[in-house]
Amino acid sequence: MPLHEAIRLALGMVRAQKLKSFFSMIGVLIGVTFLIAVVSIVQGMNVYMEDRFVKKLMGANAFQLRRNPNFNMGGVDQETWLSWRRRPRISAADADYVIPRLRTDVTAARWSEDRAAIMVNGKTAKDISLQATEPAYFRIKNLDIAAGRVFSDQEVRAALPVAVIGDLVAEKMFPGVDPIGKAVTIGGIPYRVVGVAVKQGTVFGLPLDKFVIVPYTSPARRLVNPLGILDEVSFQVKDPTAFRDALAEVEALMRARRQLKPREDNDFHLQTAEGALGTWQKISTILMAALPGLVAISLVVGGIVIMNIMLMSVTERTREIGIRKALGARRRDILAQFLVESATLSVVGAAAGVGLGLGLAWVVKELSPLPAAVAPWSIAVGVLLGVFVGIVAGVYPANRAAKLDPITALRAE
Repeated sequence: MPLHEAIRLALGMVRAQKLKSFFSMIGVLIGVTFLIAVVSIVQGMNVYMEDRFVKKLMGANAFQLRRNPNFNMGGVDQETWLSWRRRPRISAADADYVIPRLRTDVTAARWSEDRAAIMVNGKTAKDISLQATEPAYFRIKNLDIAAGRVFSDQEVRAALPVAVIGDLVAEKMFPGVDPIGKAVTIGGIPYRVVGVAVKQGTVFGLPLDKFVIVPYTSPARRLVNPLGILDEVSFQVKDPTAFRDALAEVEALMRARRQLKPREDNDFHLQTAEGALGTWQKISTILMAALPGLVAISLVVGGIVIMNIMLMSVTERTREIGIRKALGARRRDILAQFLVESATLSVVGAAAGVGLGLGLAWVVKELSPLPAAVAPWSIAVGVLLGVFVGIVAGVYPANRAAKLDPITALRAE
């Protein structure tokens, strides 16, 4: 029997016996759905973390000098946490010591941040990210300006009350009005808006445009940190090949400034994109490592169900097999027919699983902050698994059908 004819007969059986076919395919369908959905979400998270998370929150080719790590996803014991809390804070004096002594060509910016309330024309907005920094910060974070300008180095040196606001702040506090030149009151002091940043969107559903950025020397510094204290110093390396050199230089200079002995651990932290992504990469590795086992369980169950359904089919079609053998069908023809039927059942289930998995990934992407990116290889693997499970599950029933004696089969009721 030609392959296409066997596939046609198998599809006809699927249509004729819909309920039985559904139960035959359900194990494969669940396994492949789980495979596609999990891989799509993990792949989407990988892309999201690298392209969105790192570039927006860290900056390209950038690292930060901090008291302790800014990004961690748990797994920190209390002793480690307490040791971080005992470290001395990063100070403006630390930045003044390190930055001029760097031999590597870098862009550096002092930065502090806290949540604060702002007021515009008697209207108050709470829980705004108040950031105190300098103009280089905008270049490091690739934060473009939609209207107006960035405050200048001269304004920083003069400690002038000027501000750049986020798109969301401009939209909520200045509806239908150009905010440039208007006043925003921060800590009782009016700040003149000189710029509005380009809309950035969200990261994991959290808005990135709910901020006000002011010079780190301005009066608002008392709202984010004690005098002379910084949350971090950001560095961006102009030549990516010199990234490790710059990192090593900052570490050496800070160790010298803190007078740390060779065997003493650093009492500061250098935050890199690699470090920030480290925890997520461990989680994604665990998920991808556990995935084959979880998928295999569903596929084994699916294969057993398909095998039992095919055995029932052989029993129900014993007389048909006898007639075909009497008309000249060879053993391998019968074997091929039932193997193709079994594989077709499994592939249909795998195809349905691919569609369901893609749909599930899309729903997660649309209804939650979690992203999803379809990996073409996962679709190919899902279909191939369907073929493999169908063939393996169909070997025993097909072999049993092929070995039937035609005379005995013709006598079957």
